[in-house]
Amino acid sequence: MQFVRGNVAWMVGTVLVLALLNALSYELVFVCSLIGFLVVTELTAPFNVTPTWRRRLRWLIAVGLLVFAIIVVRRILEILPPGVVPV
Repeated sequence: MQFVRGNVAWMVGTVLVLALLNALSYELVFVCSLIGFLVVTELTAPFNVTPTWRRRLRWLIAVGLLVFAIIVVRRILEILPPGVVPV
């Protein structure tokens, strides 16, 4: 439950801060939530025994990092001038 509470608190805080800064977008919420998810995962990791449900988090982390990579590539392609990358 500590893991779930930490993630929910981080995501609600992320949405509130981004809304206060008028920077609310799906990409920023996803990236900040992924960062929070990774931080909470590490802070709540047990020392001796890894429960079964925590091993499944690796797949969720892998999918999150893949989506993050897609967002980064899209942003880089938006910044580059036309004609630099053959399409």
